[in-house]
Amino acid sequence: MKPLDPRLLRFAGAARTVFALGALLGVVRTVAIIAWSWFLAQAIAAVAIPVFEGLWDAAGAGRVAEGVYAQSSLPWLAAGALAAAIVRALSTWGMDVVAARGAVKVKTQLRAAALDALDGRSPEATSAVSDAKLATVLGRGLDALDGYFSGYVPQFILAVVATPILVATVLFSDLLSGVTVLIVFPVIPLFMVLIGLATQSVQGKQWDQLQRLSASFLDVVEGLPTLKIFRREERQAARITAETEEYRSRTMKVLRVTFLSGFVLDLAGTFSIALVAVTVGTRLVAGEFPLALGLFVLLVLPEVFVPIRQVGAAFHDSTEGLAASADVFALIEGEGEGEGEGERHQGQGETDAAATRVATVAGAGLAVDGVEIARGDRIVAGPLSFDVASGEFVALAGPSGAGKTSLLAAVLGFLQPAAGRISVGGEVSWAGQQPGLVQGSILDNVALGSADPDPALARGALDRLGLAGLPLDRELGALGSGLSGGQAQRVSLARALYRAAALDAGVLLLDEPSSALDAGSERLVIEAARAEAAAGRAVLVVSHRPALLDAADRIVTVARPEGALPPGEAPAERAAKTESEAQL
Repeated sequence: MKPLDPRLLRFAGAARTVFALGALLGVVRTVAIIAWSWFLAQAIAAVAIPVFEGLWDAAGAGRVAEGVYAQSSLPWLAAGALAAAIVRALSTWGMDVVAARGAVKVKTQLRAAALDALDGRSPEATSAVSDAKLATVLGRGLDALDGYFSGYVPQFILAVVATPILVATVLFSDLLSGVTVLIVFPVIPLFMVLIGLATQSVQGKQWDQLQRLSASFLDVVEGLPTLKIFRREERQAARITAETEEYRSRTMKVLRVTFLSGFVLDLAGTFSIALVAVTVGTRLVAGEFPLALGLFVLLVLPEVFVPIRQVGAAFHDSTEGLAASADVFALIEGEGEGEGEGERHQGQGETDAAATRVATVAGAGLAVDGVEIARGDRIVAGPLSFDVASGEFVALAGPSGAGKTSLLAAVLGFLQPAAGRISVGGEVSWAGQQPGLVQGSILDNVALGSADPDPALARGALDRLGLAGLPLDRELGALGSGLSGGQAQRVSLARALYRAAALDAGVLLLDEPSSALDAGSERLVIEAARAEAAAGRAVLVVSHRPALLDAADRIVTVARPEGALPPGEAPAERAAKTESEAQL
């Protein structure tokens, strides 16, 4: 967890503006502080020296009063101090405004960059990232950057810009005080580092717990109908309660560390200021130091330690936003996603070679030649070799976990084969296992991705699948809510038919197209697949349904590769099963 991640400046141009304007205003604020301290010190000395000059002997009074303005200069000294205070207040307000507005722009830019990155990747590349995590990171997580920009960034800028100027001012004004500051100043950053390490640990656990809570809540909401049917909702409510209590506990730990860090930093800063103040006061009493200069040093001295103390305290308030921003940068850069993508496990030369394994060729049809699909270090499909000719309807069958869906992902270019070659004739239209509907009209969902939707073509695709009574202007809710499971699946299939007709696709891929349909609706899907094959397309359908398999011109059976795990079986379970079978 870095106080300032360089990727923030790279992915959010508004952040660069915030730091540039903040630095400029920070310099203005620092100059105003120095001017205010000087004017105020001279004004106090001009009033105090005549009043207390009888308390010193003649020699001491002369040394103390050296360089002090006459009382007649009080009006312009007071005016200068007031003007400097106003400039200081305006520059501080300006920094806060720049930081607040910058936070809004930075969040917008990071969200847009993350969403564009996700939109530009295949579904396989983002399959490892849960919807709950995406919602938490791009929602609550990025909103926490408000604290980072409004609290931490202004103090960070002042610590970088103002502190060196103020230390140099103290050194120039009084060498002994300046050297003392240089000696005691590193104590505060040292405490900041030590406390920051503790904060990073507890804040990281809190952020992970928040994501687990979000994922648990989403799982319960999605599965609530099933839970109600089996009367298990109370147990899930207890689980959510336990997760919430754990999050509350971790939040309190973060707050305890934050309050402790603030106390330690204030204590260290107070001792540092007191040490310098004692030396200045001693020399003033001894008559070895001009009063005006001593007051000036004492007024500037606290400002030297304020930015570094406040940047440490503000850092703890912004750690959640920093943790979330790190996840956003990972989304933008694609770190830790899509472990099944072959190119993530290859060198650059191997990546270039793998990229040629899926190619669009002249003609029509689909050819799979010696293809193996890898996820991580495991081969999950293959080696496979088969052809689907133009005008042919082929069914892909096999047990769950044999890699049928992974093969379709490779044909679509979502995965790169670890070996072999795939040749695709022309455009590809496809429908996956999940409907993938969005909020909007039926027409918007059927013609998804089309700049100029064709209502007649969409109407025809829906009618072919038994959805003649579904109006094109019917509005769907979030994630396509408002349709039954069977209707949603047929709308998804209508999208594939629409795309095949609109682009004159050479290949049509359907993954479990009738899994949520009754026998009557399944017949319509079979008829549509046969009609697409009759139109000259190469139709490849993945299915376990006997009716669909019987209707195909040919069946290609896929066996599970040796060592591949069936869905839901962990490696430890496979090892235990193998050992027990050996004993038998």
